[in-house]
Amino acid sequence: MSDYPMPFGATLDDQGTRFRLWAPGARQVHLCLETTELAMTAVGDGWFERQVAEAGAGTHYHYRIDAGQAVPDPAARYQPGEVHGSSVVVDPSSYVWQQHDWRGRPWQETVLYELHVGSFTPQGTYAGVSERLDELVDLGITAIELMPLAAFSGQRNWGYDGVLPFAPAACYGTPDELKHLIDTAHSKGLQVFLDVVYNHFGPDGNYLHVYAPSFFTERVHTPWGVAIDFARPEVREFFIHNALYWLQEYRFDGLRLDAVHAIFDDSQPHILTELAERVRQTCDADRHIHLVLENDANQAHYLDRRADSTVPHYTAQWNDDIHHALHVLATGESAGYYADYANRPQAHLARCLTAGFAYQGEPSVHRDGELRGQPSAHLPATAFVNFIQNHDQIGNRAFGERLTHQVQPAAVKALAAVTLLAPGIPLLFMGEEWAASTPFLFFCDFHDELADAVRDGRRREFARFPEFQDPATRERIPDPNAEHTFRQSVLNWAERQQSPHAEFLAHYRELLHLRQREIVPRLAHMPGHAGTIHAFAGALWVSWVLGDGSTLHLIARCDADEHEHAALQAPGRLLYATDANGLQHLSQGQLRPWNVLWLLEERVV
Repeated sequence: MSDYPMPFGATLDDQGTRFRLWAPGARQVHLCLETTELAMTAVGDGWFERQVAEAGAGTHYHYRIDAGQAVPDPAARYQPGEVHGSSVVVDPSSYVWQQHDWRGRPWQETVLYELHVGSFTPQGTYAGVSERLDELVDLGITAIELMPLAAFSGQRNWGYDGVLPFAPAACYGTPDELKHLIDTAHSKGLQVFLDVVYNHFGPDGNYLHVYAPSFFTERVHTPWGVAIDFARPEVREFFIHNALYWLQEYRFDGLRLDAVHAIFDDSQPHILTELAERVRQTCDADRHIHLVLENDANQAHYLDRRADSTVPHYTAQWNDDIHHALHVLATGESAGYYADYANRPQAHLARCLTAGFAYQGEPSVHRDGELRGQPSAHLPATAFVNFIQNHDQIGNRAFGERLTHQVQPAAVKALAAVTLLAPGIPLLFMGEEWAASTPFLFFCDFHDELADAVRDGRRREFARFPEFQDPATRERIPDPNAEHTFRQSVLNWAERQQSPHAEFLAHYRELLHLRQREIVPRLAHMPGHAGTIHAFAGALWVSWVLGDGSTLHLIARCDADEHEHAALQAPGRLLYATDANGLQHLSQGQLRPWNVLWLLEERVV
């Protein structure tokens, strides 16, 4: 299918275009075309409709509420100007797909590469991303994950301030150009994921409160204001259809649902459950569709598997716990949420590697003793996405520092060796593979009072950290609205060929190619409870029983301290070592700092 049959918005059919809007707070709605205004018909339950024979692809339109406020279509497929302006009717079948046989890839083959379209290349477009896909394939990437694309206010934004969830941001290109990027990626064997935001709308350009105030509820307040009311059927359908639209009309291979712990729904079934079930029921059974959560609550039940290892709801979750443990080991930081990992970072890391979450119901110091998480050891390691960097963990720092800006190269290379060869699904953030010199700063493009509020609010956020107690220091934090802040974050691809960036690139390529060759073929049907933590004073030793019955061992020193450990003979065939003499040092009880060894014991038949 080349288009998705949405029950609202502007839909082309044999009789022109049908326009449909849910506006339960409006007495009347007019459809405003380029030269005329047409009254829409109230058809019950807050819905307004109008069929227009003369309206076709390319027609500009908006709605006028009660003869006053003009608003864009909340389900617009394209919004080429500002989010306050007119929407455009799109013919979804205008793009001719080339990769008709593409069905995706099994989840265990996934190596994710998170990127921001606007800052990934100097062009800042879908076409710019397409031009770099071959380099990602050569690196060993099997999936790109695009940060949110929903139309937002201004010309630059991380994407988490989207207000028109069905309209891919026009500053990156047209809907057909986005489809061409996805089609091209598929031709190269790359999956394409999209980050979607269902927990809030951005602060500028969302007009739902004007004509559909019941879209929100005053019962719950979030960091972004009143919460979305997922108890309302129309609201639930809006987001469920959004997920299906991206998966069907654009042929994305998966979605990453942002911060679902900030979605409040006390109805049954929970919106997350219903959305996943509808996706599984609607999409073709022979397609590999992967749904991934970001969920600070560590609710493992969303990741449960059936007895035959198939996925009824969500394929995996971003594992912030493993990032935090690794970050503390590398940097020694203990402020903010790192306080939960500062006491025993290596123990937390071992638990993440072998049993999923570090917090599976224990009290969180950062959350004033609140219990966090659910048991997760029954899940396969592939239910967790592991990383040492992502957009949040870099961009939410005051100056957007990457890990390579904070610690020595040996530490970064060791942590990469841990995450890229572990059975969990690895994720890289754009430029990580060559230790990009560019930061990734928080940027947006708001104006007037809102711009002031965002800039000043961000600086206030950092006031609680000791290093930002001085107001003069806080003033140095870049203004998110300044174009220069965005420009600093654009990757410099030329440096990939220069030292030390070329050495990092070779390191990452070696690890990912080894993963494809030795690890991935053994991950299918990997069971839960497969990980074991071994007593090994002075170093980390964990192992997993893989899907083919072989045993994978990780033995590592993830710290900079010099101390001895118990002597140990290699338990299996050496796959990788950061130090060429690593096996000798292991047997002598002198494993060096930031030394990582991977070994494999074949199954004895």
